[in-house]
Amino acid sequence: MLRSSGGHPPNPPRVRDVRELPKAHLHLHFTGSMRPATLLDLADKYGVRLPDALTGAEPPKLRATDERGWFRFQRLYDAARSCLREPEDIQRLVREAAEEDLRDGSGWLEIQVDPTSYAPRLGGLIPALEIILDAVESASRETGLGMRVLVAANRMKHPLDARTLARLAVRYADRGIVGFGLSNDERRGMARDFDRAFAIARDGGLLAAPHGGELTGPASVRDCLDDLDASRIGHGVRAAEDPRLLKRLADRGVTCEVCPASNVALGVYEKPKDVPLRTLFDAGVPMALGADDPLLFGSRLAAQYDIARVHHGFTDAELAELARQSVRGSAAPVDVQDKLLAGVDQWLVS
Repeated sequence: MLRSSGGHPPNPPRVRDVRELPKAHLHLHFTGSMRPATLLDLADKYGVRLPDALTGAEPPKLRATDERGWFRFQRLYDAARSCLREPEDIQRLVREAAEEDLRDGSGWLEIQVDPTSYAPRLGGLIPALEIILDAVESASRETGLGMRVLVAANRMKHPLDARTLARLAVRYADRGIVGFGLSNDERRGMARDFDRAFAIARDGGLLAAPHGGELTGPASVRDCLDDLDASRIGHGVRAAEDPRLLKRLADRGVTCEVCPASNVALGVYEKPKDVPLRTLFDAGVPMALGADDPLLFGSRLAAQYDIARVHHGFTDAELAELARQSVRGSAAPVDVQDKLLAGVDQWLVS
């Protein structure tokens, strides 16, 4: 039997707070960033009757791996979006999203939006985009959080609509738009149908960051690389099923915007430990952990780092490397990146 040599037992190693770890947030959808209390306030303001799943204390139960489940997810998202009707609603959402991100240690946020979804209530496509960009500029100035916008086309709509959005995004690049994406059900609409839109965006200096490798397998990630010349992939987790694809992502330095809580909530994986964070990390694939839609999935940015720590055994040094990868994968200016990276180093020695 081992005996103590006397004195006090050694102190347990200190667990650093992941909310204090500087990081970038690259996968956050606009309406999905809303606080649940704000949704209830706006619904009351406009007399909107929300589905019961959006009014409870717990996040809704979702499973989007089949068509019916995805339809339910979209129905809830559309119901929430219908409560955003005035410029002040947009301003409130963006300011609160910035406040939540700052609380979780984010120093840079790229919020993703399809302005066509808000245009009918905000006076048209261009007025809607300008209202959103004004809100982002104001929130960034007031909170100190670096914020930019990624305009996303909807793959459920015609590719010509995506081209219109790409041209508009390029036109407003000097107002804070840094990237172009492609969202919604990746089982609909081939990536190659949107190649022209992404060429317009890339030629205009925007990051190409389409969704892929979430609801469908590695082939959708390959399509994003081959057809859209993606420099980032929204989600991308299913690439873990193809070692050659993992090597390709690692060799090209393509950042995957991985959203662990979202993957579980939508039924892509059964449990947090099933999300292949370790597989991607060990393969050298850069990752940027993201919250996706906190309104529907119930957790924000820091919680994704907690999943990596608790369910995948990531050490503090590995969490710090995840944070670095998120910063390097961002469109943040070099001076902002340098400041955040220095903060990551400081977190590790504090």
